[in-house]
Amino acid sequence: MIGDRWGVTEPETKRRYPCDELVPEPGLELWRGVTVQAPPDRVWPWVIQIRLGPYSYDWIDNLGRPSPRRLCNLREPVPGDAFTSALGGRDFGRILAVTPGQDLTAKIKGVVMSYVLVPYGSNTRLLLKIVASRGGFAGQLLSIGDLIMARRQLLNLACFAEQTPRAVGTGSHSG
Repeated sequence: MIGDRWGVTEPETKRRYPCDELVPEPGLELWRGVTVQAPPDRVWPWVIQIRLGPYSYDWIDNLGRPSPRRLCNLREPVPGDAFTSALGGRDFGRILAVTPGQDLTAKIKGVVMSYVLVPYGSNTRLLLKIVASRGGFAGQLLSIGDLIMARRQLLNLACFAEQTPRAVGTGSHSG
C-alpha cells in the first residue's frame, strides 16, 4: 500500500505493538518512526502531551490553535482518558492502554494506534503503528493523509524532546 511506511526498518514492522492485541486481524497497518536525539524519559512527556494538541499541522487539525510548545507537567494517562484535544479543543478519541515511559495506545473512531518508545543507544526510536479492521479505498486515503500528518507529529515531538532539559519528567498535575 502506498504510504504504509515512513521512517521504520523492516524489523520495526515485524515487532509486536500493543495495538496488535486489540485488532488481531487488521485490514490496514501503517508504520511510522523517527530517531529522537534524547533518551526515552525526555520523549515520554511529549508523547503524553498529545492529550493537549495533535502536534502535526495545527492549522489543519486544530483549527489554527497551536499545540503547546512547553511541557505542561501532565499526570500519567490512564485508559479511558481523552486521547487528544483537536479540532479547536474538543476531546477526540480515547486512551486504551498505557505502559508509563514505554507505550501509549489509543483509538479514534475505528482506528487504533500505538506510540512506542524504544531505547536506541543514548537516543530513542519513537515508533507509531496504526491499525484498523478495514482497508480498501478508505484505508488508502487514510494511509496517505496520515503519512503527512503523522510524519509532522513525530518530527515535532522529536524536536521538542531534543530541546527539553534533562531534568524534566512527568508530574502529578492533571490536564
